[in-house]
Amino acid sequence: MALEFTDANFQTTVLNSDKLTVVDFWAEWCGPCRAIGPVIEELSKDYDGKVNIGKVNVDNNPQISMNYGITSIPAILFIKNGQVVDKQVGAVPKAVLDKKIQANL
Repeated sequence: MALEFTDANFQTTVLNSDKLTVVDFWAEWCGPCRAIGPVIEELSKDYDGKVNIGKVNVDNNPQISMNYGITSIPAILFIKNGQVVDKQVGAVPKAVLDKKIQANL
């Protein structure tokens, strides 16, 4: 199951992790965000133990969103060793995200 990243746990669970972390910035009111939600859940099962995959609710965690300049959602950041290594804005098929994960493992 996808993790929940917050302003409070982002440093320890994402930035300090030695694994690739996929962060989905989303909101309840965002249709495309809800459409990509099941894809994020599937990827979290596919890469369980290998990649950290989770979500940040932009309404509840404004600090992280501001830190990364998130202006459009869904926005998916691929973070490794505390650095953004790739980014995807907008809802895309699972294969697109899968390819980006594979490229950054």
